[in-house]
Amino acid sequence: MGEFNATISAGPYWLSVAALALGCVILCTWARLRPGRWSPRAARVIGVVLISDAVVDTVRQLVDGTWTLRSSLPLALCNLALIVAAAACWWRSRQLVELTYFWALAGTVQGLLTPDLNVPFPHLEFFEYVIGHTLIIVAALFLVVGMRIEPRPGSVVRTSIITYIYVALVGLVDALIGANYMFLRHAPHQWTLLRLMGPYPWYLVTGVVIVPLFFALLYSPFWFARRRNDADVRPVSASLRTR
Repeated sequence: MGEFNATISAGPYWLSVAALALGCVILCTWARLRPGRWSPRAARVIGVVLISDAVVDTVRQLVDGTWTLRSSLPLALCNLALIVAAAACWWRSRQLVELTYFWALAGTVQGLLTPDLNVPFPHLEFFEYVIGHTLIIVAALFLVVGMRIEPRPGSVVRTSIITYIYVALVGLVDALIGANYMFLRHAPHQWTLLRLMGPYPWYLVTGVVIVPLFFALLYSPFWFARRRNDADVRPVSASLRTR
């Protein structure tokens, strides 16, 4: 896809994102305050919509003849995050939820704020992009904030290692087929947040450094909450021992 066509799609795009963001806030708040049997069912619905979005995207490209080996494989981190988020919503595995949380808020948000989209509303690809990117973030927040499946200690290190391994594998694929998935071989033509990380290839070096820093920042609210809970528990335990 090319650059985002601001003159045609900016209004519908941001209105769509805002509507889904509002739905996310309502859904997460309701799940946190009124947990019940409906929450896992809602998570599975989100997962089904995510997988459906991926299937529709692939079928559309095959039908209109735009599918190519060098640009259509689901190798971008957002593509993988979509699949992982769908699996996390269906099975709610801790590892899958952690990957979804860190990848969505550290990576997919960037794709949502600087969209690589050049089709007007209401083109099918427009809806695929908006729904896919937004629901990855919705899934992450619903599972972690709404359903309280919080990242565990050590999740930053584990997710960083998995991310490095995946990027290395994508780099190998890029080299073998001459592709540029994840912009590992040259910088994107459109403006993205990668520009803030320096020119190619320096943004790759910057990325290696800031990935665990971003993940640590995202984990920090849970780290502080655990520290506060531990501090509250220790005085109570001490008072019980002195009785």
